[in-house]
Amino acid sequence: MKKLLILSSALILIFASCKDEKMKKNIKPPVAEKIAEKLEIHGDVRVDNYFWMRLSDKQKNAENKDEQTQKVYDYLTAENEYYNEMTSHTKDFQEILFQEMKGRIKEDDESVPYKKDGYFYITRFEKGGQYPIYSRKKESLENEEEIMFNVNDEAKGYDYFQLGGLSVSTNNNLVAFAVDKVSRRQYTIQIKNIETGEIYPDKIENTTGGSVWANDNKTLFYSKKDPVTLRSSKIYKHILGTDSSKDELIYEEKDETFNTFVTKSKTKEYIVIGSSSTVSDEYQVLDADNPNGKLHIIQPRERDLEYSIAHYGDYFYILTNKDGATNFKLMKTPINKTTKDNWVDVIPHRKDTFLEDVSIFKDYLVIEEKNNGLEKIRIKKWDNSADYYLPFDEETYSAEVLSNSEFDTDVVRYSYNSMTTPASVIDFNMETQEKEIKKEQEVLGGKFDKNNYTSKRVWVTARDGKKVAMSLVYRKDTKIDKNTPVLQYAYGSYGYTIPDSFSTTRLSLLDRGFVYALAHIRGSQYLGREWYEDGKMLNKKNTFNDFVDCSKYLIENNYTSPEHLYAMGGSAGGLLMGAVINMNPELYNGVIAAVPFVDVVSTMLDESIPLTTGEFDEWGNPKNKEYYDYIKSYSPYDQVEAKEYPNMLVTTGLHDSQVQYWEPAKWVAKLRELKTDNNLLFLDTDMKTGHGGASGRFDALKETAKDYTFLLSLEGKVTKK
Repeated sequence: MKKLLILSSALILIFASCKDEKMKKNIKPPVAEKIAEKLEIHGDVRVDNYFWMRLSDKQKNAENKDEQTQKVYDYLTAENEYYNEMTSHTKDFQEILFQEMKGRIKEDDESVPYKKDGYFYITRFEKGGQYPIYSRKKESLENEEEIMFNVNDEAKGYDYFQLGGLSVSTNNNLVAFAVDKVSRRQYTIQIKNIETGEIYPDKIENTTGGSVWANDNKTLFYSKKDPVTLRSSKIYKHILGTDSSKDELIYEEKDETFNTFVTKSKTKEYIVIGSSSTVSDEYQVLDADNPNGKLHIIQPRERDLEYSIAHYGDYFYILTNKDGATNFKLMKTPINKTTKDNWVDVIPHRKDTFLEDVSIFKDYLVIEEKNNGLEKIRIKKWDNSADYYLPFDEETYSAEVLSNSEFDTDVVRYSYNSMTTPASVIDFNMETQEKEIKKEQEVLGGKFDKNNYTSKRVWVTARDGKKVAMSLVYRKDTKIDKNTPVLQYAYGSYGYTIPDSFSTTRLSLLDRGFVYALAHIRGSQYLGREWYEDGKMLNKKNTFNDFVDCSKYLIENNYTSPEHLYAMGGSAGGLLMGAVINMNPELYNGVIAAVPFVDVVSTMLDESIPLTTGEFDEWGNPKNKEYYDYIKSYSPYDQVEAKEYPNMLVTTGLHDSQVQYWEPAKWVAKLRELKTDNNLLFLDTDMKTGHGGASGRFDALKETAKDYTFLLSLEGKVTKK
């Protein structure tokens, strides 16, 4: 193969480095070699000139790089060098932002302890430490701390290190844990004796990281990934002290559109194996006291029947969309008669209320609902002697029931915050209805006063008449007019709703005059399940239209202007960014697309790529011509044209398992080839991480500082202090 040609260009870019000064840089951007690859299906031919950028994991991990691998690395490195050179004059300001954001964080912070099986568990950070320390105290917080893991020590020598999946045995002596050192979400499970500190030789590779113990304290159930697609497809049983090669396969999920996982009921009576796709679920249970017993299926899978289960007494409680319950309802069934014909309503379906989740306690049922976009927490006593909602007063906020591991308690723990109110962890006594704020997020630095900020919710009429909510936050002294910089953010896929929550890092934008606008577009579940259904598959363009219509609202109502409007989204939200700049590039001065899913047709046609098969019911399967044509009509990579585009910063990670690095790399190369403007276009590839970015808390702040510097530079707000 020919060597990569980094072609020259006479492009002169203007990048504002401070308020009263603009720096001109005659630096030539890399231009990738074009090697035509014809891709044909349904009689349609797409020519992909940058198909060669795709590398396999084997190529990336090889000690000696082959010619193609070296060519790809050379290109990504050239893009990084170009980005770094073009932004070199902002490095001091990036450091200012980083120190500013770091200065708001309580470095020696710790979580609110939670109690489980006689121990209080705590996650804490020490000053200067990038990673958490996991510890516990027996019976009383006054007792001596047992350190389970100091991840700062574990992570030494690694560019990326993620420890998770902590699962403590029933007798409290052992903890299974999982480690990812590559950032590809392929975890190795090991087992540690908490009392002695010994790490046993048991080592289980290529797992999801999750595991649960049977009640015999020696049998561990875990889920394993397909080594190519990374789909969670198998559940194994491991016996402590044995080689993992001898582990018994107890369940294999053969349907490639499903993933499987294992958990344990809150009552500790059942090992629960779940299989899930976008539109269907299936659960099996196993007596946790008899790990060698037989699995019992709750309800066989049916297309469009979604359900999840919780155990209590003689019943399984089932959150489901059965019988057309679009917004879900709660049902129950006897533990010995579990098929759907035996299910009876506990909380019926309500068209105006989305039933998100339930938490079961001995005497209470706690219900998480969403109505008109706002989260509500409902407390209901099993004997029906009490049924009430927790009061929340702000116009827009976020409230969530946290992990409540204790079953026999009157106290439910939840979190509350808003765009102007730092997060609180609250214990609420369901019997006395008294609440105790266990912790309020501290914002250090001495400059934050929540009274200096305001938030509100506006409703935008989309082009088809639907009302789309948009949550805004800004300083009260910010002048709102056509010169006001606005950062508009959204996600809009998988039914995930971004909460109206507080952010200490966001203050660095708000304090410099930005308005932050969170658009609750279709594809989320902000207004219930139908809001999601109306933003996926053959309705996906509603997601993009909603975002654009929100942008137009901001401009038409003098919150900002195209010269000062910015857009940002990541992953599927990066797809959103790619779509809207193809649709209406003139609306935005700058766009940040983080790990963007932009080559939708090619990815959804390739079942060897992680996540593809499990997402046919999210995007559609392009092997079907109807879906192929529809997806191609919005796929950002396929729709790049010769026209002007906004200033852009595109980020990715070489080891990303969710959105492969070559999607944004190819996209940037094609944009460079076709765009007709002199606006900035940067590709920043982290050669050491994956989808989630840096693993250390301070390194993550540095990434945010780079993003914010890009926006503030375009506004001429990069200063020396």
